[in-house]
Amino acid sequence: MAVVGIPLNSTLVVVYQTGLTPAGGPVLRQKSLSDVRSDAAEQAVYEAAHALFGLAQYPVIDVLYRKNFELVDE
Repeated sequence: MAVVGIPLNSTLVVVYQTGLTPAGGPVLRQKSLSDVRSDAAEQAVYEAAHALFGLAQYPVIDVLYRKNFELVDE
């Protein structure tokens, strides 16, 4: 039997730096944007994240694209 993945939803998570700790380490925060199209190209999602968060005062550290699937046994 074959297993098929059915796309459910996806989330864009952007990690950004808001400052430094007293010890000099980075203070990181993250913002999640849900209901991103699950069929969107990874390059487009990456560019959109940098375009949106490029308008903010904090530098983007990491971009995560989480996709959820339902696995169905056919």
